[in-house]
Amino acid sequence: MRVRRDQIARAFSGAHGYEAHAPVQREVARALAARIAALDLPCDLRGLEIGCGTGFLTRELQAAHVTGDWLVTDLSPDMLARCRAALGESSGHRFAPLDGETGTPEGGPFDLLCSSLALQWFTDAPAALARMARWLAPGGHLVVTTLGPATFAEWRAAHEALGLTPGTPAFLPPEAYTQLPGADVTVTHHVQRSADARAFLRSVKAIGAGTAHAAHTPLTPTQLREVMAQFDINGSTATYEVVTIHLTRPPIRTR
Repeated sequence: MRVRRDQIARAFSGAHGYEAHAPVQREVARALAARIAALDLPCDLRGLEIGCGTGFLTRELQAAHVTGDWLVTDLSPDMLARCRAALGESSGHRFAPLDGETGTPEGGPFDLLCSSLALQWFTDAPAALARMARWLAPGGHLVVTTLGPATFAEWRAAHEALGLTPGTPAFLPPEAYTQLPGADVTVTHHVQRSADARAFLRSVKAIGAGTAHAAHTPLTPTQLREVMAQFDINGSTATYEVVTIHLTRPPIRTR
């Protein structure tokens, strides 16, 4: 598991073209920030962000005036530095490297815990969410997005049409999160069109999302060219299935 996390951290650390190749990630962060801004949050908010990346959600929350005492974290120190630089030193945010699945943040409990499209890289996301929920203050909210199994369905279909197995991760279905106590789970779909398969693969690598599942056997160059041709025949589009999970810790009841 540690080796897998190191692989993922290296991939995202090398994703220097992230912002130019991540329109869906930006769109999802904007929608998540709007949902969070509509919550009844305290004025002296204590917030925690998991997997900030280059700061799409961090900046959208700032623009939506979701302010307070923020701890912003990421598994990749390089991504954390980019987020910090994008926000500016005057933002008042605190930054710290953190493995959101196994680490423990300082400064809790938190009134808000959020994350945009990071949870899909966890080994056991539902268990991680149950653990994170314990970091919430009474009345606190946990609101995150992750990817569902219909993500990159077109790329998988191009493999399957040729009798090949894709290396796309096995993203969990939305039902895996409905088992969490009190979970509100919603699903949306976002379609990204690429010029061709080469552009699609370039964008996936540029955002650090090219890490195949551990058991995948890489394709030969000939097989990859055939898959790319099939992907282009099918329209060169890629769907992102976005799963939003909202958990709330009950407030303390007073008599």
